[in-house]
Amino acid sequence: MSLSTALERLATYRTNNTRASQETFEQGWIILKSGATTKLGDEGWAFLEQLALASIDVGRLDIADECLKQLGEKFPRSPRVDVLTGIRMEATESPDTVLQYYRELLEEDSANAAVWKRRISVLRRTGKYQKAVEELAQFLDTFYTDVEGWLELADIYSSCNQYAQALQALSHALLLAPQNPFTFLQFAETAYTAGDVPLALKMFLVVVEMGERDLPRDDPPVGINIRAWLGVKQCARQLVASPHLPSASDTPVPKTIKLVDELATERVLAAYRGEKETGSKLVSEWLAPR
Repeated sequence: MSLSTALERLATYRTNNTRASQETFEQGWIILKSGATTKLGDEGWAFLEQLALASIDVGRLDIADECLKQLGEKFPRSPRVDVLTGIRMEATESPDTVLQYYRELLEEDSANAAVWKRRISVLRRTGKYQKAVEELAQFLDTFYTDVEGWLELADIYSSCNQYAQALQALSHALLLAPQNPFTFLQFAETAYTAGDVPLALKMFLVVVEMGERDLPRDDPPVGINIRAWLGVKQCARQLVASPHLPSASDTPVPKTIKLVDELATERVLAAYRGEKETGSKLVSEWLAPR
């Protein structure tokens, strides 16, 4: 691959926020060996950061160290380089050493969100869930609009079977990103796991409405809509059989729940129509009255 082609492809990865570590490393190594980095201007520094991360991912720490050396010489005490250095340390140093490094960085600059997130990631990865929750809560007090932070907090709570707290965290994410159907889907599935079937149904229906709002009525569900309709069906089936299931959120059961159940059946069948015989048969058996 030519130098220009490699540069173009890596720039595309950065623009699209694509990790593609192995490919990034292979193409980045071509550029680094050519010695062309210093001729790339500002793009060269973005490239070195990109290559450093990819090198860590694929285990070529020697290349990561070379990238960090060049970045450190150009940008001494840069917060971005500090974070990269921490990520490099995570590959070989003990968690306590890495946590201490991140703590020292935060003492110098408590507004460095990237360092805070890395520290929380290490805490969670090493099983220190309570401490991770405490620091993430402090982080969100400072950076309330960080949607990823709220989703991370919800995920930690869910992994500890604390679903009520997970739903509270997801509520903040929904307020901040009301246009994202995947967050509503996560909320719906968490509510279902928590046992609040009426609330789960409500949120699954929101996902459906968001996903099919501008589509022709006869089009079969695709992508996230299939998962949402499966959720609607699962909830509606239970509520038809037991209309008075408890709801911690006091969400009412639709009076037309039987019609919702029938519609969900039709939509799920439409989604799997044309599938291989085995798959279609399994779906039909699952949808059959019980």
